[in-house]
Amino acid sequence: MAKGNVLVVGNSGVGKSTLINAVLGEKKAAADFGIKGTSSEITVYKGEEIDFNLIDTVGFEPQKAFWELEPKAIKTVREWCKKAALDDDMENDINIIWFCVDGTAAKLFTKTIKDLLRATSVWKEVPIVAVITKSYSQPDRVKNIKMVQDAFAAASKTVQPRAIMPVIAESFYLSDSVFAPPEGITELMDLTNELLPEGKRIAVDVVAKYKLERRRSFAQAAVLSSTAAAATVGAVPIPFADALLLQPLEVAEINGIAAIYGIRKGDQAKLLKNTIVEVGTISTAAKAAISALKAIPGIGLATSVINAVIASGIVAALGEGSIYVFEQIYLGNKEISDVDWVRKILESQLAGSFVEKMKGVLESVTDGQDMKDIAKQIYDLFIQSFVKK
Repeated sequence: MAKGNVLVVGNSGVGKSTLINAVLGEKKAAADFGIKGTSSEITVYKGEEIDFNLIDTVGFEPQKAFWELEPKAIKTVREWCKKAALDDDMENDINIIWFCVDGTAAKLFTKTIKDLLRATSVWKEVPIVAVITKSYSQPDRVKNIKMVQDAFAAASKTVQPRAIMPVIAESFYLSDSVFAPPEGITELMDLTNELLPEGKRIAVDVVAKYKLERRRSFAQAAVLSSTAAAATVGAVPIPFADALLLQPLEVAEINGIAAIYGIRKGDQAKLLKNTIVEVGTISTAAKAAISALKAIPGIGLATSVINAVIASGIVAALGEGSIYVFEQIYLGNKEISDVDWVRKILESQLAGSFVEKMKGVLESVTDGQDMKDIAKQIYDLFIQSFVKK
């Protein structure tokens, strides 16, 4: 079966490469800060998990002078499109255009839309999906969508986006305990698959597997970041008597994972998340785990390192347990109201083998070791146990 081809276009710096990496599940496209666009040529990225191609383009740049009638980026994209259109092989047909717009920008100029239409004029009948990247602010999304609608309406009477999709391609952290998790990526893939020609659509079961793996990957990235942050919190020079110090981190971690799995609001969702936080902060299981680890004799580590390991372990265990819980609810295997089951799952994360795992870490780390390395070691332990479930 021929693969679907998605052309990704937009101004430099809007996050095309980051979006591509989020969709593909690995860092294939270069993404960085700087004064110049990252993509300097047309690059075709082949999906490994799903059978389609993403075509990354040169970022549109502002016109430097009035005599520069054809900016290089537009010319490059247009010439590539013409060449692909003239090829008799349907493998090279463009099926969908993702037009990326920066959600943190206050304006979208009509000229930007005209540049897009000029660069892709050979594919006039191809559906355009306007992808609002960096869409961190819920209140701003309504404004962003209207901004895109108004810009297209002013630029063309005939060409309008088939859909406008706000997305967050990677977690955006305001602090260790406040972050916006990835969002909209799996929904964008659902829409893209619907818009592909019938002969290029991806099988429903393949898309379902892809979406589950993408959600899991996003959630595990959130756990890794939270585990590293917990090491820093645990290492502060104050007594670490209980897990209440970790509560802000755990709340952010759990809310982030819940959002990734589409579990957001409602009384039952609130009760579910509160139950998880309670297990990780004031439960008998959490207190027993901390006491057992602090009572291990002969470790010979600085108190700050011991506390960092314990804090990271609790946050990692709670995070991986939460992924399992939310994934079972997402798959329809469990009800969101089954808090007793949730409590048992999370308490089991902090009992039995948990202390043995943390003891092994305490025996292997050294004073002065980088806290991020310690956190990664702990995180990997819980990733392995999660995969075996």
